Amino acid sequence: MDYKKAGVDIEAGYKSVELMKEYVKGTMRPEVLGGLGGFSGAFSLKNIKDMEDPVLLSGTDGCGTKVKLAFVMDKHDTIGIDAVAMCVNDVACAGGESLFFLDYIACGKNYPEKIATIVSGVAEGCKQAGAALIGGETAEHPGLMPEDDYDLAGFAVGVVDRKDLITGENIKAGDTLIGIASSGVHSNGFSLVRKVFEITKESLDTYYDELGETLGEALIRPTKIYVKALKSIKDAGVTIKGCSHITGGGFYENIPRMLPDGVRAVVKKDSYPVLPIFKLMQKTGDIAEQMMYNTFNMGLGMIVAVDPADVDKTMEAIKAAGEQPYVVGSVENGEKGVTLC
Repeated sequence: MDYKKAGVDIEAGYKSVELMKEYVKGTMRPEVLGGLGGFSGAFSLKNIKDMEDPVLLSGTDGCGTKVKLAFVMDKHDTIGIDAVAMCVNDVACAGGESLFFLDYIACGKNYPEKIATIVSGVAEGCKQAGAALIGGETAEHPGLMPEDDYDLAGFAVGVVDRKDLITGENIKAGDTLIGIASSGVHSNGFSLVRKVFEITKESLDTYYDELGETLGEALIRPTKIYVKALKSIKDAGVTIKGCSHITGGGFYENIPRMLPDGVRAVVKKDSYPVLPIFKLMQKTGDIAEQMMYNTFNMGLGMIVAVDPADVDKTMEAIKAAGEQPYVVGSVENGEKGVTLC
């Protein structure tokens, strides 16, 4: 008896690391010390010494049951972008710059080429966010997970000068809410998605005129990374008063998280286009509108609150970063929460 016969192939693990090294190399920053393969990732903090009061930020998340689509479609090169996006977007929401990322892949069996493909997506997400991929772990779980299944999660560490923290504490009535378009469902609500649509290869390969693509293409599209857009707003000299990453819990849970007591957000549903995938899902699943907005991003992946005088500069800065902004509402006095009208 040996470890391989028990279901864990150490040699496959070595091969996975070798195959992913090229992808990881493309994410390196000057602060990274050493290479891939050590017991820990080392990152120099020399460059943050110029900050008045540096604050470390962190975010951790996974892709949820969206990985089921990757299994069925046998497409594994974008799910890593989702894992990175869910973490670095949260760090960016606080005004921070993500410095580095680590991933964790649990699998039933280590297929080196598949693992390397997953990591290629993680590396792409890190490049989009400007973060270094400085380490990770691939764990084989024979007997615990089916051989072809895996789960993916990770965490990001970032930094911000305390004076630049986005806390929401200065949001007041009269401030303007600007939404930034999402790319689709992103990485939340897939347990409901999988109840609405049959997640089979035939179903996911079905072309829908209203989508202009197959169902699978619409659903697996990776989560947008908003790091550059938020940095562009800051570089334009605009103070972001509050920022909300629209993830699990949709509008109703996430928007109030950026608000201080005594004010509420008012979002106009007709102020931006709801993406076709959400309309198709609502119709197919006979889902109440309130539940849609309580589960999905509905076409807006990030919402920022700014002073009305900064609206034009904010809109231009977001466009300059390659994203699509919309003025979607305002802040009013009242009980903390959100009104959709």
